[in-house]
Amino acid sequence: MYIGGVDNKGLHHLAWEILDNSVDEYINGHADHIQITLHKSGTALTVTDNGRGIPVDIDPKHKKSGLELVLTVLHAGGKFGEVDSGYKTTGGLHGVGASVVNALSKKLVATVKRDGFEYQQSFAKGTPLGKIEKIGPFRGHGTSIYFEPDDTIFKHVKFDSDTLKARFEDTAFIHSGLHITYKNEVTGETIELANPGGLSAYLTKLVSDAQKPGVTEAIFSANRETGDRIEVALQWTESTEEVYRAYANGIRTPNGGTHENGLKSAVRKAINSYIETHDIKVKGLKLTADDIREGVVAVLSVFLRDPMFESQTKNRLTNPEMEATVDNFVRPALEAWLNNNKTAADAIVGRIVLAARAREASRAAVTEVKRKAPGSKRLSLPGKLADCKSTNWEETELFIVEGDSAGGSAKQGRNNVTQAVLPLRGKILNCEDQTTLKALANQEIADLVTAIGTGAGDKFHYEGLRYGKIILLMDADSDGCHISTLILDFLFRHMHELVKKGHVYLAQPPLFRINVGKETLWARDDAHKAEIKAGLRANAKVEETRFKGLGEMDAKDLARTTLDPKYRILLKVDPENGLDADQAFQELLGKDAEHRYKFIMERAEHADAESLDV
Repeated sequence: MYIGGVDNKGLHHLAWEILDNSVDEYINGHADHIQITLHKSGTALTVTDNGRGIPVDIDPKHKKSGLELVLTVLHAGGKFGEVDSGYKTTGGLHGVGASVVNALSKKLVATVKRDGFEYQQSFAKGTPLGKIEKIGPFRGHGTSIYFEPDDTIFKHVKFDSDTLKARFEDTAFIHSGLHITYKNEVTGETIELANPGGLSAYLTKLVSDAQKPGVTEAIFSANRETGDRIEVALQWTESTEEVYRAYANGIRTPNGGTHENGLKSAVRKAINSYIETHDIKVKGLKLTADDIREGVVAVLSVFLRDPMFESQTKNRLTNPEMEATVDNFVRPALEAWLNNNKTAADAIVGRIVLAARAREASRAAVTEVKRKAPGSKRLSLPGKLADCKSTNWEETELFIVEGDSAGGSAKQGRNNVTQAVLPLRGKILNCEDQTTLKALANQEIADLVTAIGTGAGDKFHYEGLRYGKIILLMDADSDGCHISTLILDFLFRHMHELVKKGHVYLAQPPLFRINVGKETLWARDDAHKAEIKAGLRANAKVEETRFKGLGEMDAKDLARTTLDPKYRILLKVDPENGLDADQAFQELLGKDAEHRYKFIMERAEHADAESLDV
């Protein structure tokens, strides 16, 4: 509930919680330096700031120090509900972050320097190992948190240095006056991060990394210091994607929120106002919001007194007033910039018009095809496709399965009114660094594209989509994961609109069947199996079956666990950021093997060699 899961993402969320507390000290003018140390084991972090230091006085009501309250009691953070707390804005919610990190750590040591002394207290799984101790006199102030995540809770407890560095770099850009030192004792490197260029420099880096040139060299940037602080930097590029990095009180909100919605609205209104003011003719075209924002790369940072997030993981800002606040600030500022930079503005409008014409041309081509070939929606489909009866794409699903054997089970277990099944033979072509024409020369890929109905590459037309959900249903083993990755790469590169608009899903078939008496339980993987068995009675009679493939499952079992919407679990393919996804595919599937070698070597100790089906 508080960190989003016990996977790698949840593990790193512990680091973000402690980091955010230190950043809050900077935001409110009490610190200017944060040092993070990844210790030699790779499983422990220390975060140190030169802020005021967590209070250590004994609370008369609870008979505990302020430090112990902050680290062991939910909603006890000193930043919340106190008029004189000294915090104008914070990244926290209700004072739960530090105590949650403590509860999920097998060891946590807090060191505080304030009021001329150094204090320390140790904890294990959220429980104090003793009272707070006064170590001795100390000149200076600040807080240092050392913690080791609990390996009985998390699947893996090794921190990923690249993930840490990326977050620290983001933080240094967002807070242009903050100095961050990252010491990696595993590799021996020390990195100093300070970016006085702020969001404009950050935007330049994002555009450069994406390797999509800007429409103009000039970028739009603006900031407001009064009231809720707002800072924004924005540029149109030649990319067909729009990319937003939105932050609230210094915390990345990958799922956007009201502040990001306000920015999108402001961009649309400002462009329309410029076109109307200068009487620019776009004869025969109706510019949509998607046309206007195509290619936009933007960074937005807001600071507000009482942030409201969708959950403790803070992925989405929900303060309703922020949409209008951002809109009302950015729109007139962007309008003024466009009017004062007419050459750049005209180039941007020209790029928008081209996007609109491309969309209209695509729609016209689809309409012409449908006019000339009525009823062609069901013609020329792959022979092995078991299609569904419904032609309403909003309710239909296409299951892409691995092999004819699994396809047979899926065809028998499906609801043939709304569910179609397309078996693919083996591993498809690796389409990273391949042209669409080369990819479509592969029969399995050609069948896939034909079944979906949209075409691919520059011939992709969204209006041809035949299924609302495209679900990858592969065996729950390493080969199945590999095939899913290859298909995802093809869809991301050559049919990206399907991913962007949320049509692609991953099914979650079971790898194990566990019979306990008359009861049957299903486990997705080894970790899930261990979790299930841990909850059984000590003397329970257990029969365990591992499926070699989906073809071994009865059609009724496959329907119950994986096909039936009442019982199944689907994972929606929704990259938090297109730039990050692009980099991941390039590193894992691209021609340069160096990244894969590094990826494998760093994770080799976690590999379960015994489970490989060789």
